Amino acid sequence: MTEMVFGAIPVQSGDPVLPRWWRTVDKWTLSCVLALFGIGLLLGLAASPPLAAKNGFEPFHYVQRQAFFGSIAMVVLIVTSMMSPTLVRRLAVIGFVVAFIALMGLPFFGTDFGKGAVRWYSLGFASLQPSEFLKPGFIVLAAWFMAASQEVGGPPGKTYSLMLTLAIVFFLAMQPDFGQAALVLFGWGVMYFIAGAPILLLVGLAGLVIFGGTLAYSNSEHFARRIDGFLTPEVDPTTQMGYATNAIREGGFFGVGVGEGQVKWSLPDAHTDFIIAVAAEEYGLICVLAVITLYSIVVVRSLMRLMKERDSFIRLAGCGLACIVGVQALINMGVAVRLLPAKGMTLPFISYGGSSVIASGIAVGMLLAFTRTRPQGEIGDILLRRGR
Repeated sequence: MTEMVFGAIPVQSGDPVLPRWWRTVDKWTLSCVLALFGIGLLLGLAASPPLAAKNGFEPFHYVQRQAFFGSIAMVVLIVTSMMSPTLVRRLAVIGFVVAFIALMGLPFFGTDFGKGAVRWYSLGFASLQPSEFLKPGFIVLAAWFMAASQEVGGPPGKTYSLMLTLAIVFFLAMQPDFGQAALVLFGWGVMYFIAGAPILLLVGLAGLVIFGGTLAYSNSEHFARRIDGFLTPEVDPTTQMGYATNAIREGGFFGVGVGEGQVKWSLPDAHTDFIIAVAAEEYGLICVLAVITLYSIVVVRSLMRLMKERDSFIRLAGCGLACIVGVQALINMGVAVRLLPAKGMTLPFISYGGSSVIASGIAVGMLLAFTRTRPQGEIGDILLRRGR
């Protein structure tokens, strides 16, 4: 933990893999992610037993499954964080292609599990949500396109990335999954802005998003119902939003006590989309603030380290990954407190879901790989030498 106190330690290129990884990885981010996963298991102990009883399983059936998938996610995270940026990019491209093909096949082979949106493949023993695995691969691929466009004689990478983004958004809207579509657009927009996009173009794209939202509201009953529910002044106490907001209100600063919460008996998605409501009710505002702080450290630490990075691809990909993890957490918690319309988006590393936790492990593993201290020098060193 020396880096937490004294800063980054210079790496020796001849070090063995594990010591080199430990000396160069961002230990603050790694520690925060492990803490988030631990909090997720703790909240799962409170939130999932009612659903397990309803479905005829053992009380901690879902907690055990989350621990299993989460353990896989942590291994994937650590292994990915040990990779070089070049290897991460190559594997991300392959992963993206596989996930994109799976996304296109959802209308034909997917299922909605009775939720009204075809987002999953049923594997019998588990389900698979391609959009979760698509996001980290897309961010890395789009960053590669944009970085290539900045080279002399490079391809029109920004245009390619825009075309790819629109294709992904189209297939996500077909499910429909407007939350993930918005997250993909946001991640692309962040990288495009960092890459030097004209402000007028970004304003035009924002107008296009508003037009698309209006069109979706007019033609999608699923989308319109969620928007109408969000805009209604009075919250129906028998809806998911009503139960969640009441639980947060009842929790106060210190919560009603471990195991004493009632929202988990009323919300069918208490262990997934609305798990922060369980945290607020049983553990109070203190627990929620701790969760927000952990996510903030992950995002801010990563962005601070990326500001010193001289490689444009690493800088773009790292910023995109950090932002989609942070914004996904923000959207999930914003829905629970009724700042945003319901979107069916999980809380990374905390909500139950094999696809969600493993995909989050891949994304943060890539982020840790990009933010590792490398011996080639930082952008500040380059600028200093040029000024001499």
